Amino acid sequence: MQNHILQYNILMHTPTQTMASTLLFLLLTATTAIASPNIIHLLRPHSGSGGHKHSNLNCLSWRLAVETNNLQKWTQVPQACEDYIGHYMLGKQYRRDCDLVAAEAYEYAKALNLTGDGKDVWVFDIDETTLSNLPYYARDTVAFGAIPFNSTAFNAWVVEATAPAIPGSLKLYKKLLKLGLKIVFLTGSEEIYMEARVKNLKAVGYTTWEKLIMKGVGEGSGVVYKSKKRKELEEGGYRIRGNMGDQWSDLLGSNAGDRTFKVPDPMYYIG
Repeated sequence: MQNHILQYNILMHTPTQTMASTLLFLLLTATTAIASPNIIHLLRPHSGSGGHKHSNLNCLSWRLAVETNNLQKWTQVPQACEDYIGHYMLGKQYRRDCDLVAAEAYEYAKALNLTGDGKDVWVFDIDETTLSNLPYYARDTVAFGAIPFNSTAFNAWVVEATAPAIPGSLKLYKKLLKLGLKIVFLTGSEEIYMEARVKNLKAVGYTTWEKLIMKGVGEGSGVVYKSKKRKELEEGGYRIRGNMGDQWSDLLGSNAGDRTFKVPDPMYYIG
């Protein structure tokens, strides 16, 4: 009934010279709709990106809420989204998303007016920013973050020092060095893992840096810890021209730098 009323209103408000073309348009529209009843697809598919049925939770929306920091203080990936997150992290889209962030960061960096005094620095986080822990998170015992975090197992992985580089970040790192920026790695990893981290970074291509800052005993975590360390950098005369991390806690707080860049990470949250 409503469709007929709409057609009637269109016809009644259409100039005479265009009446014929309007009728033709309506006829073609109706014919197409009958021939292709599914031409307008469902906004939300019945299966996740990995091809598996999931609950009423929209996992893409959940990931978007994570990346935009609208969803906070979550402790693990919803069970219903394990396959979706795994498919995203192991697929092309995650790589493309990281590459885009790195490309935009370089466009920004190459336009900077550097002083040449060695005090212009770029701050990188490590986990899921420059090194990827995907080989660990893809394990059945971790399930891309859908199983509660096990610090003992993760630290054992860190000691292995076999995490691969995130390609886009490694490429950006090399370009920033050529521009004359100094690199600072600022990570929440504890100092007891310094040797493993140095070994891992150098093995995959991060061969030089101005500082590698790791967390000491009792230094806290998240925004408070990272803000404190960035403040110490600036008090030491350094200028933070860029700051990149996978967690919002890498980028929020004080002394965040001239500009921040977030790479995606829907597998865990650090506040």
